[in-house]
Amino acid sequence: MNRPHAARRSMLATAVAAALGLMTAGLLPAGTASAADTDAAATVPPTTTTGTMGSNTRIIQLKKVEVKAGTETTGDQAPSQASLVATEPQSIIGSRYIENVAASTANYTDIVKIAPSVSDVDPNGPGLMESQGLSVRGFQNGEYNVTFDGIPWGDSNDFTQHSTSYFMPQDIGQVTIDRGPGSARTLGNATFGGTLSVDSKDPEPVMGINPFFSVGSFNTQVEGVRFDTGTMNQYGGTTAYFSAKNLSSDGYLTNAALDRQNFFTKIVQPLGDNTTLTFASNLTRLHQNVSLGATRAQIEQYGPNYGLSADPTSQSFYGYNFDKITTDFEYLDLETRWDGWNIGDKLYTYGYRHKGYNGSDPNGEQPNGTVYGPNDVPGQRMRMDYRSVGDILRLSHDLGPGEIHLGGWADRQTNKRLQYEIDWSNGGALNAVPTSAAIDRLMDDSLTDMQTYAEYEWHTTDKLDITGGAKYVNFRRTLDAQVNQKTGLPIHYAQSWTRALPSVDMHYALSDHWSAYAQWAKGFLAPNLNTFYTVDPAVNQVKPEGTTNEQIGTAWNSDGVTFSFDAYHIDFNNKIESRKIGTVTQYYNAGGAIYKGVEGEATVALADGFSVYANASLNNAKVKGTNEWLPNAPDRTAALGLLFDRGPWSLSLIDKYVGVRYGDSGQTQRLGGYASADFAASYAFMHPLSAVKDVEVTFKVANLGDNKSIYALAGYTAQDNNPLYWTIPERSFELDVSAHL
Repeated sequence: MNRPHAARRSMLATAVAAALGLMTAGLLPAGTASAADTDAAATVPPTTTTGTMGSNTRIIQLKKVEVKAGTETTGDQAPSQASLVATEPQSIIGSRYIENVAASTANYTDIVKIAPSVSDVDPNGPGLMESQGLSVRGFQNGEYNVTFDGIPWGDSNDFTQHSTSYFMPQDIGQVTIDRGPGSARTLGNATFGGTLSVDSKDPEPVMGINPFFSVGSFNTQVEGVRFDTGTMNQYGGTTAYFSAKNLSSDGYLTNAALDRQNFFTKIVQPLGDNTTLTFASNLTRLHQNVSLGATRAQIEQYGPNYGLSADPTSQSFYGYNFDKITTDFEYLDLETRWDGWNIGDKLYTYGYRHKGYNGSDPNGEQPNGTVYGPNDVPGQRMRMDYRSVGDILRLSHDLGPGEIHLGGWADRQTNKRLQYEIDWSNGGALNAVPTSAAIDRLMDDSLTDMQTYAEYEWHTTDKLDITGGAKYVNFRRTLDAQVNQKTGLPIHYAQSWTRALPSVDMHYALSDHWSAYAQWAKGFLAPNLNTFYTVDPAVNQVKPEGTTNEQIGTAWNSDGVTFSFDAYHIDFNNKIESRKIGTVTQYYNAGGAIYKGVEGEATVALADGFSVYANASLNNAKVKGTNEWLPNAPDRTAALGLLFDRGPWSLSLIDKYVGVRYGDSGQTQRLGGYASADFAASYAFMHPLSAVKDVEVTFKVANLGDNKSIYALAGYTAQDNNPLYWTIPERSFELDVSAHL
């Protein structure tokens, strides 16, 4: 496989190699304890310093109630499970699965795909490309929330996230998929589609160094190191950790390489007996070569892994098709208890700086030729820079036979976007005369979110809780463009949308091991920025989306068994759908839609460390009136796995199935169901050397059956409107080595 740009052995890689060398030589001093030496009891979810007030995950922020996990196999080892205190369908994926089963290169999108009703499209290998389609019950990216430590984040123009551009799995402690709108306290742009809550790891209480190293298929390599300060009593009990990672890979697709460096730090500072201040920062630098997919003719001619070419005379040349992205994400989280009030305030900012380059038509239908020459290679360069600044305030207090909850969220994101037509053969010169004609877009836009809520949780009996409340949302968009996208004309426009969103839920504890719930809630999503890409956005606007969500469910968690089951019905009005033509995404109202289905998952302990995991869903997402399936909405999902955890050994074999779906509206581009199995085996060497607390070696295989069939529609070519596809990445291997010093 061709390597577009050679992976360099960075200073980070050198430092990690040196640490491993010192470890082997036994020169580093031994500590007092390691993560492996101090495993906590299986509790889902774990209590964290950042989750009690700030997370959208209701079970963390409301009730610090332990789920009775029973045995390690059914609690800590279960790939995905619900909590007994959940009030909506939920799957919690813990650190055990993330570390032992997910690839060391995985994004959060790769981690959550194991859950029921969830599917993902990752055509370049695990975590080696931005997700090309993460579906939750048929909802697509931009139709559900993604939070990090309770903070909603994403692009203001369409509420989507860039999965390769922020957090790496080595810093993720838990991911919770809430398949529902949440309560009034659930904050974000797209709560009706659910919330993916990504929670970071906490600092360890003992000092330690954790170097790690991975090698795998597609010339993939990960080097990293984590340093924990331990509890520093001289500073009032401060704990902190810092991690640095380097990822390089050629990728499964030809000439679709990725290089990624990431730095994460988290500091937790107690301020007296009732107050804690947490600071976290995530920094990422990314270079990735980007394919738009392949036509059937290209797949037949070049193979299922065709991505980009190595021909400088072609618009598909990898040197013309790449992204350079840098991001940062920081927050300060203050949590305190004062005069009976629990108070949490989280101030944050995150930024995204993206320079993108591409050939005008990487799929070969548009001939070369520019104003500078008939054989010159035309292309485009773009820039998108945005920053969000926001704050989340949460208050709660006992009141009568329950608790009252008050709070809100304020966020403002400013975004600058530009794109030019260029000539690659002429050093990237603007491809027009006059050069001003080469401007496709030159835009400044903003999105201001203001959400406030009030909610009361009534403990009706010692077993029954009824919670009701309302959230008031206000979205305001502005667009000031010298050259508006699509029209090419100047525009200065602003519009606001407001809505009151009530919710109510009931939670009943049938026993210590069994609970049930029912939920009703309203949802709302403001239109994307692309609805302003007209001469007069006030005329024939795309209407905002709104939902009415209803669902019931139950969860069981006892020694040897975890189980959950739910049924849902979502009435969706003014559904906005999209289709991709070349690099342009077009949006339209698909009218009303109904989402409904049933979901369940279970883990059962057998004997001698063995257990069985299974989940399944039957999903239906259809347009009202026509009864046509909505695009990219599987009709079912399922997973089946055999797990083993005993002594130093941990093994898993899990097969995930995704059912039939359609790549486009009108039930066109039918895609058959597919299955992909993953295998992982880990062995922990305890105290192999006096300076080493433990060394864990893990071997992983993705797509064990080597299924390389087409599994997603990537869009259409701009010239002839031919469909583009993604294929499942071939079987891949990974070897991980991690140590605690």
